[in-house]
Amino acid sequence: MATNYNVKAEVDGRPPSAPRDAPNTCMPYNTAFKQQRLPAWQPNLTVGTVMPFFFLIGLIFVFIGISILVTSNNIQEIEIDYTGFKGNVYMYYGLSNFYQNHRHYVKSRDDSQLSGNIRALHNPSRDCEPYHRNEGKPIAPCGAIANSMFNDTLELFQIANQSDPIPIPIPLKKKGIAWWTDKNVRFRNPPGEGSLEERFKGTAKPPNWHKPVYMLGSEDDDNGFINEDFIVWMRTAAMPTFRKLYRLIEQKNDLWPTLPAGLYGLNITYNYPVHSFDGRKRIVLSTISWIGGKNPFLGIAYITIGSITFLLGVVMLVINHQYKNNSDTGIVI
Repeated sequence: MATNYNVKAEVDGRPPSAPRDAPNTCMPYNTAFKQQRLPAWQPNLTVGTVMPFFFLIGLIFVFIGISILVTSNNIQEIEIDYTGFKGNVYMYYGLSNFYQNHRHYVKSRDDSQLSGNIRALHNPSRDCEPYHRNEGKPIAPCGAIANSMFNDTLELFQIANQSDPIPIPIPLKKKGIAWWTDKNVRFRNPPGEGSLEERFKGTAKPPNWHKPVYMLGSEDDDNGFINEDFIVWMRTAAMPTFRKLYRLIEQKNDLWPTLPAGLYGLNITYNYPVHSFDGRKRIVLSTISWIGGKNPFLGIAYITIGSITFLLGVVMLVINHQYKNNSDTGIVI
């Protein structure tokens, strides 16, 4: 039930009848807010109003869960034999037993340096220790995350004729694999008019890198801190088994599959060691849908929550019906 109060009748927060020179007291001002006279409405939840929501939410969640699960199962994803893919195909590299979510590992970076700040470039954050300086020079990029960047190279070939096995390279698109906000906002190269090498002058490469940061890419818009392979790696994973987007294989013709059935070869330049942490490496080729990549957990979660909600609704309906048989009263929740 709502109550009305004339706020305009108040004078300086005091009742209209109180004089202006009245002494101050500990009593709160006589305002609608402090005296709890604001209009209010409180619903009266009964079985008749709550039960339909339980059934409706349960049915909606079950429907969404089944839709997601069916869609996820229809996504083509093969880790060994990848043939007959339609639509754009996404190539991922995967690592197992690699804990990117470790507290010290996650903090071991300098976001100010990665954003192109000149001062942070030459004076990295202490969070990057012990990977913040090398031989007296500041490391760019600093930190354990950058130092452990994945650096295997993957090349995919199609062997069209087995009698004359001349491999045909499959075009792998590198641009567009990183988030737009990361590429254009969070990661920026140091400002300046000189070459990228000159702008990184006076810095050292991470100890585990084979080349400095200004040689990560062959093009200016994919080199240095804005190299998309580097950006993808710097977005840490939440679980010890994860995969990150490596390349994109675009569909050229809707009438033909992106990767037709046939014989393929994969050339891997093995640079990234995993034996020190007992890890495993893998490659994944996958299509996507409106829910993203293959993810059956999301559909199962929706079905489970929807089923539990629907079951609770049935239980409440039975209890209400039993009480009505014993007495002509309803249950107020």
